[in-house]
Amino acid sequence: MNVYDEFLDSISSQANPNQNLSPCLLALWWLKKGDWEKAHNIAQDMGNTNGDWIHAHLHRVEGDLGNAAYWYRRAGKPVKQKENLDKEWEELVKQFLS
Repeated sequence: MNVYDEFLDSISSQANPNQNLSPCLLALWWLKKGDWEKAHNIAQDMGNTNGDWIHAHLHRVEGDLGNAAYWYRRAGKPVKQKENLDKEWEELVKQFLS
């Protein structure tokens, strides 16, 4: 099993994330687990471009595209509006696992 699959498996099999995960992965873990608020708080508290990128994704999930665009610009990433949310989540996870 690769690291990405292990991360996915932990979401479905564990009540809480591995505490060795980076803040980026913790935010993404909680988002996939269904706790948008916890994921948002983690991303917002990071105070760096990685957190801004996750913050942008979270606001897309929420449906607030204007706010998402602001955070994409802060992260230095292209603004995404119509791209598949699950694919972007996967891209984020793979980026932060590497």
